[in-house]
Amino acid sequence: MTNNDIFSFNTSNFDKFFVGADKMLEILSKAHVAAAKTVPGFPPYNIVKVDDNKYVIEMAVAGFSKNNLEIELANNVLTVKGGCYPANETTEEPENIISYIYKGIADRAFTRKFTLADTVEIKNADLINGMLKIWLEAIIPDSKKPKKVDINEPSSPTVKTEKSFLAEGSK
Repeated sequence: MTNNDIFSFNTSNFDKFFVGADKMLEILSKAHVAAAKTVPGFPPYNIVKVDDNKYVIEMAVAGFSKNNLEIELANNVLTVKGGCYPANETTEEPENIISYIYKGIADRAFTRKFTLADTVEIKNADLINGMLKIWLEAIIPDSKKPKKVDINEPSSPTVKTEKSFLAEGSK
């Protein structure tokens, strides 16, 4: 039983048992169908952590060429679009194909969005054997990198007392 099976049943007899339940179930059924249409499920993708600061987004885009894909980064949102055909290309089927007996390879237009941190940069994008790979790297500024702090001994001239530390901050 799928989620669609749960909400696709006849509600006409429910009003005999639950006053108003038929309308509520009908509303829920419509909301479920609408939500299923808006939830992005195509194309499937992976996000892989390659090492501490490097990542790759792998997206299955079989049937799409480099000319049918568009990658854009704006306001920390990485947008990948498929089906962006240049003006001189056509989306029609080749003339030698009369009709599909079965069509299981999706070639519909899509848009996928990923929100990236301020410190993430796109390094490269490759299209290999139907997989779009977008290589990302998190660039950590020096001020955010871990650093060692030296511990001073009481006899060191650099040792601060509470009084000298507070006086230094008020300058």
